[in-house]
Amino acid sequence: MTALLVVAATVLVAVALAVRARRGRDMDLEQWSVGGRGFGSVFVFLLMAGEIYTTFTFLGGSGWAYGKGGPAFYILCYGSIAFVMSYWLLPTLWRYGKRKNLLSQADFFTAKFDSPGLGVLVSLVGVVALVPYLVLQLKGLGIIVSETSGGRIPYAVSIIVGTVVLAAYVTISGVRGSAWTAALKDVLILVVVVFLGIYLPVHYFGGFGSMFHAIDAAKPGFLTLPSKGMSPTWFVSTVLLSAFGFYMWPHSFGAVYTARDERVFRRNAVVLPLYQLILLFVFFAGFAAVLVVPGLKGSDGDLSLLRITAKTFDPWFVGVVGGAGVL
Repeated sequence: MTALLVVAATVLVAVALAVRARRGRDMDLEQWSVGGRGFGSVFVFLLMAGEIYTTFTFLGGSGWAYGKGGPAFYILCYGSIAFVMSYWLLPTLWRYGKRKNLLSQADFFTAKFDSPGLGVLVSLVGVVALVPYLVLQLKGLGIIVSETSGGRIPYAVSIIVGTVVLAAYVTISGVRGSAWTAALKDVLILVVVVFLGIYLPVHYFGGFGSMFHAIDAAKPGFLTLPSKGMSPTWFVSTVLLSAFGFYMWPHSFGAVYTARDERVFRRNAVVLPLYQLILLFVFFAGFAAVLVVPGLKGSDGDLSLLRITAKTFDPWFVGVVGGAGVL
């Protein structure tokens, strides 16, 4: 239960930060949804980075490396391309949103095309698109809590509690709460992921080269793109599709309006592609798990990071990893 207590403590700290974020401010709709359009480079960076480093980073990213091998690197590529495009795209969206006092993605399409009906359609499509996204995140939360509790807390209960906590602090603090939570999450992720990505290959294999040689010997071709299925054609097309659609997500689009000025996006466009490289360390942990905790099939591959962490470290550190993943 030590790991679960650490996870719970991390969540409580995040909730406290989120609630504190609204102090001293009249939480009207503009403050709640776009932070009063006053976020500087750091907070916008945290919001944008927070869209990448979610529960999927810990479970899905490492799970893809564990189960798919080489094709997992598409995750690394599409975000970098999207961030490069943001240098030109996001300032344009911000200027229009500032001029028209827009608050959401649907507002943009309503104003741009003078069509309330189109705005309603965009809202509906956005809600439908976010359902599987939220399901993915909540599923990951349930897995983390279930694993760190040793199965004592049922998967469904974890999801219900997580949903209630998430809804409560977002309702109270809006996007400011999300930004402060992202600050805690990014610090934890940076420390935990980089440490695991370096320590696990060195601890079990003596280094990165030795790890990849061992994997290639045990599973020839695993680290390359196959000629069929997830082939080079699949890789390129999926990267481009994901990159061009990156800012079509309602939460990514809406975060644009939080910035103080358009220079924020140009500064962040320089740093965010480099920050994407942190995903490499997630992959390294997943690759290390291929031979250390073999036998995870299908969706169970998403457990690889937690399983190798539990096998290697004391329960309190498993809780730290789980806490970072839950946020």
